[in-house]
Amino acid sequence: MTPLRPGATIGILGGGQLGRMLACAGAQLGFDMLIYSPEENSPAGRVAAGTWCAAWDNGEALAEFAEACDVVTLEFENVPVLTIDTVEAAGTPVRPGSASLKISQDRYTEKTFLNEQGITTAPFEPVDGPGDITAALATLGGKGVLKTRREGYDGKGQAWIRSAEEAETAWDRIGGAPAILEAAIAFQCEISVIVARGPDGDTRTWAPPRNLHKDGILAVSSVPSGLPKAIEDEARAKAMKLAEALDHVGVLALEFFVLQDGMLLANEFAPRVHNSGHWTPEASQTGQFEQHIRAVAGWPLGDTHRLHDAEMINLIGEAGLVSPASLGPHDTLTLYGKREARPGRKMGHITRRLGPRKD
Repeated sequence: MTPLRPGATIGILGGGQLGRMLACAGAQLGFDMLIYSPEENSPAGRVAAGTWCAAWDNGEALAEFAEACDVVTLEFENVPVLTIDTVEAAGTPVRPGSASLKISQDRYTEKTFLNEQGITTAPFEPVDGPGDITAALATLGGKGVLKTRREGYDGKGQAWIRSAEEAETAWDRIGGAPAILEAAIAFQCEISVIVARGPDGDTRTWAPPRNLHKDGILAVSSVPSGLPKAIEDEARAKAMKLAEALDHVGVLALEFFVLQDGMLLANEFAPRVHNSGHWTPEASQTGQFEQHIRAVAGWPLGDTHRLHDAEMINLIGEAGLVSPASLGPHDTLTLYGKREARPGRKMGHITRRLGPRKD
């Protein structure tokens, strides 16, 4: 593809905080950034050059949006595949394309695909109703996590099951939706790999952060991870293999459980920029948002060398009302422009530089 020149227009499907940070990164590189979102007055729309507020299935609005853009990307994985198809039918390329979405939107499809690529996951079984749970429990060792196949995130759509007697309650807790039961895994920590791939196949990764979750929501991501280099290298190789298998263009995140013996089990992937990569703009040569824009624009990818040890701290709910006066000298505050702080809602993050890179 011919690289886009500064002044070209890039569209983003989705108006949340990831779209907001992508729009800012694109504007810094000289692009006009447009947002398409069903949400009025969206966080991303308020920093973009223009906004389309319409439903995901509004063919007329999507065609108009596509016509205004040289290329379109997305900020979250639950954009309907039909929306991507409509934009592409209007003659505007979408990066990443629908293949990454189709696979990542369904946990059963996703985990099956990962295993087919030689990327091992925890054992799992499909669950189409509460009657399937007892047999699945027996196969998986007597306990596990019931997860909806579609649209669950940040701990939503999930329920632990520790005995067959809890099957009905767990099924009700996830809303009675098609699901998988995933075996309970004893792990020492969680990490993720943020990988970027350009349309020419060039692929770069960042140092894998160690991720700490609270109530199912990412709380802190830290680099370096403290793990042996061999484990990090294996995780990075698997993420690059996944991006290649998907023919993915842009940034992608692959999450792992690290077992006590160092074995890696993939948890899930997100075909987009990722919360656990929010430290990259302040602590590495090229941040994930700039890198994603570079990839979709057909520019050469930037250097992902980590410059600092760092940690990213999520600001959840009322914690998002942090005062700038409380920040330390090595803290960078990013707020997402959301009007209302609610429990469990990501309002912003702080990246804390802990000193020059030591590893």
